[in-house]
Parts: sequence; C-alpha cells; structure tokens
Amino acid sequence: MGFTYLLSGQRWVARHGRQYGFGLLPGLITLVLYVAALVALAVWGYDLASAITSFADDWPSPWLGLFRGFVTALLFALALLLAVLSFTAVTLLIGQPFYEALSERVDRSVSPDGTAPESGLPL
Repeated sequence: MGFTYLLSGQRWVARHGRQYGFGLLPGLITLVLYVAALVALAVWGYDLASAITSFADDWPSPWLGLFRGFVTALLFALALLLAVLSFTAVTLLIGQPFYEALSERVDRSVSPDGTAPESGLPL
C-alpha cells in the first residue's frame, strides 16, 4: 500500500511541477545561509583564530603563523562537519511552513470535495 502512495505522489508532482520547486525552496534557503556562514568563516577565520589563540602572541614567527593557520583550518573543518550534520534538521525547521502549505494543496487537489483536514496544532 505504501508503494502505491509513493507512485501516486510522484504522479501528483509530475502534474504539478511548480509545486515541486516550492518544496525545494527551504533547501535552497538553507544552502544559501550555510554557504554564507562558511564564506564568512573563510574570510574572517584567521581573525577568529587569532582571538582564540591570543596566548601564542609571543611565539616566534614561523610557529605562530603555522599554529594559527592550523587552528583556522580546524575551525573551518569543524564548521563544515556541523553544516553537514545539521543541514537536514535546519532545512526541515525552515521548511515546516512551506511543507504545511504544500500538504494542504495536495489534500485539496485529491479530495473529492476540495477540502483539507486541519489539525490546529502549532509547529
């Protein structure tokens, strides 16, 4: 029975292509936000590493730069890992109103009387 629902949902999407783009919008918004945050970290990461490693200000020249470069790369790698691990959760959080509206449109289009059930529950 579940596979039948999958196929009928795919047919609905094929007939309503514009709604497919509406469903992808939260993922695009999240992607833009994450890319902006990672670009900001790439631009100002060395300054952040300098603030974090202020204890190393008196180190000799090559070691200070190498250490802060390593800390900058580590911060970026950790931010990238966090972005990968949290992307789906943030997309679903941002997309909840979008998906709710899309669900109502689907319910109205497949319902014989053109109505959609309402739960009245908040996010």
